Amino acid sequence: MVIRVGVVGVGNCASSLVQGVEYYRKDPGAAGLAAPECDGHLVSDVEFSAAFDVDEGKIGRDLSEAIYVAPNNSHRFADVPHLSVPVDEGVLADGVADSVAGRFTARGTATVSRIADRLTATGTRILVNLLPVGAQRATETYAEAALLAGCGFVNCMPATLARDPGWATRFADAGVPLVGDDLSSGFGATVVHRAVLDALAAGGVRLRQTFQLNHGGNMDFLTMQDPERLRTKQDSKSSGMHRGGSAAATHVGAQYVPFLADTKVAYIRVDAVGFGGTPVEVELKMSVEDSPSAAGNVLDAIRRTAAAMDRRESGVLAEVSAAFMKAPGGRF
Repeated sequence: MVIRVGVVGVGNCASSLVQGVEYYRKDPGAAGLAAPECDGHLVSDVEFSAAFDVDEGKIGRDLSEAIYVAPNNSHRFADVPHLSVPVDEGVLADGVADSVAGRFTARGTATVSRIADRLTATGTRILVNLLPVGAQRATETYAEAALLAGCGFVNCMPATLARDPGWATRFADAGVPLVGDDLSSGFGATVVHRAVLDALAAGGVRLRQTFQLNHGGNMDFLTMQDPERLRTKQDSKSSGMHRGGSAAATHVGAQYVPFLADTKVAYIRVDAVGFGGTPVEVELKMSVEDSPSAAGNVLDAIRRTAAAMDRRESGVLAEVSAAFMKAPGGRF
């Protein structure tokens, strides 16, 4: 069954997601995809139906072209054919940080009703939120539109939605699913960091303090140079990696390094106490392409959300959220 998907924010993550559908449509068994078939759905079932952005350079372009427009700088790994999906003008609200304001001309006068009408007209079934860090009000606007249009909503950003009992209740009452918050990459720094902490805890080793310092050159990292926006990411990441110690013992940092482009370099350190009170230290460095690393889990979350809609499940999908999000809503 075709899954018609709308994307909010045509940045690097959207670029990797759109390219990924084309890439795995041609070669479902290629490396990098955890599940060629997920809850009865193939990647080839995913079909893009709508897109929203506030960058004047992307508005009006076909989605297949907009994903490559600067300041996007993600790795190009697939040739995407014309999709006949124009990028519509979205909602500005708090979606553009001061730190990135000079990188493009922003325009966003869309309303909830206009977005909902577009979702309905295009037969969109699931709306995926890929807005920048800190865009709480903009995220809520798109969530309202999804409710009006009867769309499932996958919140891949740190904005609090699935963790909010009020939003959870509204989606349950509307009979549509909600997945969130803040996507965890398939093999990213949070996953590796959590695995290290889990292994230490399983061996009785007690965490004293830990840090994760991330460096990258995409718009996400430039956005996180705003301290308040970074705080929302820090809270989400700490929640996603934390095991066996106080969240106060965890420090997360983000540094913008332009020449890294979409490559993310993470440095992780763990200080702990082992048998007999002896010190245990772990240090590691990892490097991944940031956006492709995330896109695989977005595809899985989309397909599992679609399967839940097939079963007429609604409200926060706790199991799906726990599987793919750093700060999941619901109880699982």
